Amino acid sequence: MAQALGVAVVGFGWMGRVHTQAYLRLPHHFPGLPLRPELIAVADEVPGRAEEAAGQYGFATAVRDWRQIAADPRVGAVSVAAPNFLHREIGTAMARAGKHLWIEKPVGLTVEDARAVAEAVAGAGVQAAVGFNYRNAPAVAAARELIASGGIGTVTHVRIRLLSDYAAHPESALTWRYERTRGGSGVLGDLASHGVDLARFLLGEIASLAADTAVFIPERARPAAATAGHARARGGAPGPVENEDYVNCLLRFASGARGVLEASRVAVGEQNAYGFEVHGTEGAVFWDFRRMGELGVSRGTLYQDQPVSTLHVGPSHGEYAAFQPGAANAMGYDDLKVIEAYHFLRSVAEGTPYGPTLDDAVHSALALDAMTRSAHRRAWVDLG
Repeated sequence: MAQALGVAVVGFGWMGRVHTQAYLRLPHHFPGLPLRPELIAVADEVPGRAEEAAGQYGFATAVRDWRQIAADPRVGAVSVAAPNFLHREIGTAMARAGKHLWIEKPVGLTVEDARAVAEAVAGAGVQAAVGFNYRNAPAVAAARELIASGGIGTVTHVRIRLLSDYAAHPESALTWRYERTRGGSGVLGDLASHGVDLARFLLGEIASLAADTAVFIPERARPAAATAGHARARGGAPGPVENEDYVNCLLRFASGARGVLEASRVAVGEQNAYGFEVHGTEGAVFWDFRRMGELGVSRGTLYQDQPVSTLHVGPSHGEYAAFQPGAANAMGYDDLKVIEAYHFLRSVAEGTPYGPTLDDAVHSALALDAMTRSAHRRAWVDLG
């Protein structure tokens, strides 16, 4: 029989909800996991939000102050889905309290924040996972295997895109996401961090980069009340957008490959247009998150006019078999977070990291910091 592990969620916006649902689904998709998550506590500072979450999902306790969770001996693992500026304080406190940590990217606002959480986790001897969920897609796992095996020859260049319209409306409320002190580097931390993780997951370390950034909607209205997600505000006092709407970045990998990473939160006409194209000397692979179960593959000896075939991922790829019995049955975003939860609890059970770790978060933060410096200096920046 699986051993119960008391879990808690800090921050119950959309991502806190996704973490909670992932915990609840784990026994259905991974029945062999030796740990069974038990929902102990939920914390959110917005009045009534934690109580509502407890009533809907069955948390035993609802609180407004996350510090009560750090002090709760019933809790063995904590999900941190609070705003970015709270990641460091909450993450370090939970680790020092002996709680295993599942924390959303980008893990704070700076490299120093990510390192502080990593050091707290290492010092406490607990396990930690980071929310870089797109690497969990079975098609991405298949792409990585193909690239690593030399299936497309030597990788020459990659293009990674993360384009979205979630902030494209000029009436989008001026929430913490647009403030430098609370939201950090804007679209860099929100979307480009995923791009950096995919780049490293597929191709290895980034050696240097050159970036350009922009703010296209420089002013937004302040909300009159607490918000969730990407709410709109009309008629509120205007305030400045302090962080980036857009980034375009050239990459040089340690392997010698070249790359382009582009991310936007104000791309009208683009809804979660995330994906990559990786080209090698003998082929290429293509992936689009909106067709998550498909991987475009070009292989052969034609070089010119070489066709692209579609691989529909199935039970032999990644963790697909835990969700569907045969190829081309669709998976969704929430399934990727279930896989993430599985890797996290497997890490706790076995004492060995699985999936993206705080080391990955630190490397991502280093790249984001380099992008910011590069855009300011208008020059290439080394990551070594």
